[in-house]
Amino acid sequence: MRTVSAYAATAPDAPLEKTTIERRDLGPLDVLIEIKFSGICHSDIHTARNEWGGTRYPIVPGHEITGIVAEVGSDVTRHEVGDRVGVGCFVDSCGNCDPCAAGEEQYCANRVTATYNSKGRDGEVTQGGYSTHIVVTEGFVLAIPDGLELDVATPLLCAGITLFSPLRHWNAGPGTKVAIVGMGGLGHVGVKIAHAMGAEVTVLSHSLAKREDGLRFGADDYRATSDPAVFKELRSRFDLILNTVSVDLDMDAYLGMLALDGTLVLLGLPEKPLSVRAFSLAGNRRSLAGSNVGGIRETQEMLDFCAEHGIAAEIELIAADRINEAYERVLRSDVRYRFVIDAGTF
Repeated sequence: MRTVSAYAATAPDAPLEKTTIERRDLGPLDVLIEIKFSGICHSDIHTARNEWGGTRYPIVPGHEITGIVAEVGSDVTRHEVGDRVGVGCFVDSCGNCDPCAAGEEQYCANRVTATYNSKGRDGEVTQGGYSTHIVVTEGFVLAIPDGLELDVATPLLCAGITLFSPLRHWNAGPGTKVAIVGMGGLGHVGVKIAHAMGAEVTVLSHSLAKREDGLRFGADDYRATSDPAVFKELRSRFDLILNTVSVDLDMDAYLGMLALDGTLVLLGLPEKPLSVRAFSLAGNRRSLAGSNVGGIRETQEMLDFCAEHGIAAEIELIAADRINEAYERVLRSDVRYRFVIDAGTF
């Protein structure tokens, strides 16, 4: 076992504090990664504070991880010492079910092993990227292309693939009209990716405060949903709407913006059940759907796509001792657009 520095939460109401954790010895197919950067995702906050239930304490969050390969197991063939690599939201799956066979490990029928707060095959609870090192089986380690700097690539391991996957699945591209609800950590990356795919992109945000940024990132239009007239003006307009926010929205109003056979995809996870009128779906043969992150193959495709098109997350780099401050700022939407922790400060 290897003892490494980390930041962990010990209770729902406790701040994250510096500690040490044990990383397993390398097996034949394992990769030891020296973590350089770890992103802060809103999911980290939900889990650290047990807002979704089931948190196993102490917990080290973090599922947006980039770093350098420090050591490899005897049978590793995909990665070498010195490689620039990343780890996303999960670190293992059964490998045998239909979703796994299709490269959709995130939908593993036997439950994917999350990067943190999940039981691994050894029965131990996984601990995430708020640490100096992590050990991951080689099939779940991603290559970071040379065209991407590690710090700004870090949020792509969650935010990037969360938007890329539905954009690919619902065939966003030239001739399609895409709306992104919310211009935060997820939404700003989605605007960049949808624009690079060739779609016509509209941002739907509560206010126009980030309009200049949205247009700079590639949006063709930017509307404030606090104005009721917007829903009338944009009625039946979009082929695809991606909702990145976790607040309760008037789903019927947003469904009304969909064109014939349009789809509204939920990416944010509000705490309360949704309320939808059947007529909102029947009209224009609309669909309401959800999407998770992508599988390993698709995540690598996303990273290569972002490198090719010069897409990176907009980040604020922080030292590890500012994690708790960053959590509070995330809750206030006081970041443009994603916090990334410098692991060299642990």
